[in-house]
Formats: sequence, C-alpha cells, structure tokens
Amino acid sequence: MEISTCTIEDLIRLQRQGVSAEEITQAALGEIERRDSAIRAFIDVHAEAALAQARAVDEKRRRGEVLGPLAGIPIAIKDNLCRRGWRTTCSSRMLKDFRPPYTAHVIEKLEAADAVLMGTTNMDEFAMGSSTENSAFFPTRNPWDLERSPGGSSGGSAAAVAAGMVPAALGSDTGGSVRQPAAFCGIVGLKPSYGRVSRYGLVAFASSLDQVGPLGRSVADCACLLQVIAGHDPRDSTSVPRDVPSYLSELFNLKRPLTVGVPREHFAAGLDAEVELAVRQSIRILEQQGATIREISLPHTADAVAVYYLIATAEASSNLARYDGMHYGHRTPRRGGLIETYCRSREEGFGHEVKRRIMLGTFVLSSGYRDAYYVRALRVRRLIKEDFDRAFRECDVIMGPTTPTPAFRLGEKSSDPLAMYLSDVYTISANLAGIPAISLPCGWTRSGLPIGVQLQAPFFEEARLFAIAHALEQAFDRRRTKPAVNG
Repeated sequence: MEISTCTIEDLIRLQRQGVSAEEITQAALGEIERRDSAIRAFIDVHAEAALAQARAVDEKRRRGEVLGPLAGIPIAIKDNLCRRGWRTTCSSRMLKDFRPPYTAHVIEKLEAADAVLMGTTNMDEFAMGSSTENSAFFPTRNPWDLERSPGGSSGGSAAAVAAGMVPAALGSDTGGSVRQPAAFCGIVGLKPSYGRVSRYGLVAFASSLDQVGPLGRSVADCACLLQVIAGHDPRDSTSVPRDVPSYLSELFNLKRPLTVGVPREHFAAGLDAEVELAVRQSIRILEQQGATIREISLPHTADAVAVYYLIATAEASSNLARYDGMHYGHRTPRRGGLIETYCRSREEGFGHEVKRRIMLGTFVLSSGYRDAYYVRALRVRRLIKEDFDRAFRECDVIMGPTTPTPAFRLGEKSSDPLAMYLSDVYTISANLAGIPAISLPCGWTRSGLPIGVQLQAPFFEEARLFAIAHALEQAFDRRRTKPAVNG
C-alpha cells in the first residue's frame, strides 16, 4: 500500500473502503524501514505495540463499536512526551534509559482516539535548538535535501511526516520548534495558544513558553489532531478551562470581510529574496480572494530574540536543576562526594548547547543581575504582547514568513550560536505573547527547497487560523508534494 502522501482523511476513507488498520500500520512500518536509515527521524520505533493497537482498532470495528476520530492513523511522538514504559530521552544522554511511570495527557488523548503510536522522534536535546543537530544520538536530515537540516527542535517529527513515514506527528514549540521544522520540511505545523493543550507529561524546557502542537500533511490534518489533544486538564495549572470548537467544521467557515496585517519588521534585512517573493505571492492570493491587506508595525520585534533567550534560559536553568544524578537520569560511574557526583553527572549527561543555556540562565537569575536582565526581559515581553493586542484591533490575522531562509545545510550554523538563534526571529514572538500561529508551505526555491508562510491570530483563535490557512492551501500549487528522498 502506498501511504507516503496520504492524509489523515485519506486513511480514514481507505478504512471505510475495507482497508484494515493493521494493513495501514504495516505500510507505515515499511516506509520507516525503507527511508529512516537515510533520514534518522526516529529514536525508537515500537512496531509490535503499534501493530497491537492497530489490531485492537480492527477488532473494535468488527464488533461494531464506536471508533475514535483517529482510528487506525499512524502518529509519531516527539521524544519529550512521556508514555509509561517507553523510553523518553529528550535526545539526551541524561535520560537515555529513562522510562517514565506515567503518560502525557496528549498521548492519553491520542490513545483514547484510537490512534496508532508508531514511536518517538529525534529532537534537539531538551528541545534546545533549531536544527536537530543538538541531539545526543545523531542528526536528522531533511527529506528534501539530505545535506540540509529539517529544522528544530521538532525536526524528527517534521521529517517523518515530510518523508511519508507517518501522516502526522506531535511536536513541542517553545520558540518556533513546530513551525520552523514545518517550513523547512514543506508541511503544516501549528503552535496552539498557551493553555489550549495540556503540558502534563511534556518534559519542561521553558514552562511559560512550551506548548504541544501538531504537524501534518495538510491544514485539515493539524485541525484533526488539535481537535483530539486540546481541552482542559486539571493536572496542568496553566491549562485553560475553555470549550474546544469543532476545528474541522471551521475549516470552511472563513469570516469575511477579512483584514490581513503584514508587519513591516518581518520584511527587513536578513530575509531571503526567494522567501520574500513566495510569501508576498501568498499575501496577494488572499487579496485576490477579497481580503484587505494592511501594513502594520510590531515595533518590539527587534527585541524578541534577546528577550526570549533571557526568559527561556532562565526557566531552563530552573527546570533542568532536577537532573542531579541522584533521583533519576544519568549518574556518573566515577566515585566521589556529593557535590562531585552532581558536577560529574551533569557534565557527562548534558550536551554543549544545553550547558550553554543553563549557564546563561543561571547568570541572568543570579544576585545582582536578576533585575537588570530577567525582570527587564519580562517587562519587554509585556510590550511585545501589547504590540500584538494593538495590531489585532486593526486586523484579523498577521501574515509573514515563518523563517528568514529556506533550510540551511547541516553544520552551517553550528559554530555560530547567534546565527542559529536568529533562524527563529519570526516565530519567537508568538510564544512570548502566548498567541496561536501556524506555518504552511507556500512555494519552493529554485533549488527545490520548501518555503513556509506564517499566520498568527489572537489568543484562542485557532479556528480562524485553520480557516484562512485552508483557503490559502486550496489556492497553492500542490503538485510538488514528494521530497526527492521519496524518489
């Protein structure tokens, strides 16, 4: 069975026509076996568990039981989402043998929806990175060009979807870690509003910024996944008790008249010419469909990267303090006293980028510097949110590039952390403001690399994003949908 270009909707239709969930799962496992040796998207593939889930779906269907909305659909999971009994490594030596005693809320929701969980995907260690090169185990490669990065930190999930190994996956987005890989890999990725999806069972990087989000081959795939995983969870104190709309129904409910805000700060120096051309063509598509295009300003955009790397590293320093070599995780085999054991365990367990961010975060929280750096960053974060509040009084959605360039080559930015950090310059602000944002493919470079366009909406307006993104998706030339690695 050829499933490498099937969407969730396609696979549901195939099952209605008599194809079994087990056949679909076998086909997905076959794609993983054929392709993942080159791409390295997966940390662990749980073939037997996936087949058992698929057979359970087929048995429920034979008995005439009501099936969940994702029945028989293969889904990949980023390796920072806990599932009881499975390894959850965060692509770190610190957790290389960790098996959590509980399951993340979003995985519970997927299993209740009868999804088939295929395994865990590679990522930047503890979600700290933009290229999936910071994994302690191996880099993941972009299916469109194996010499290039799939983005990060959810690069494994994005590459698995783009390469046709699974139709959809879950990632996490702290500063663009779902949307930037989606743009680099030519798929759709959504960062929901902060509080829309429970973070229970998501290994924390920066708790005020992290959010679980879906990646899929279409806008409808992401809408279907969000429909399942969204909703209040009392185990997460930041989860908002708010009703979840019918996102699939809202795909065809585009409200008009529509005003699209285009931030002048997103079309400044550093933006690749081919990316700008494709994004401006996307803006013209909405204009041709009757939207009003309005230039707007987000004046604190220039401060977003600095603010993000103060707040995120401070929270990372606090969250990662629990990995001390005593309770769980890596413990040095060398004998020594308590402090020496702490130091050696953390030195051996953490990679270079994680250490860099822990040190930065510890510095900005230290006595004499907290007010000058961390507290000041929180104040500017508030100004960034107020920029969006003002903009949304003038427009319904904000539109611009997802990334300043197409996918860069592996190793190209490894020696220049600032250049790597700037690859998230357009995505970071949505996390700081807590608003939803979606990336979808809008074209290709002359060399055949995907380009992504980003839409941002007010707090809890994911349905609006889906409707506008779906209208755009229908207008795009979708003929080039298979990466070169698929032949």
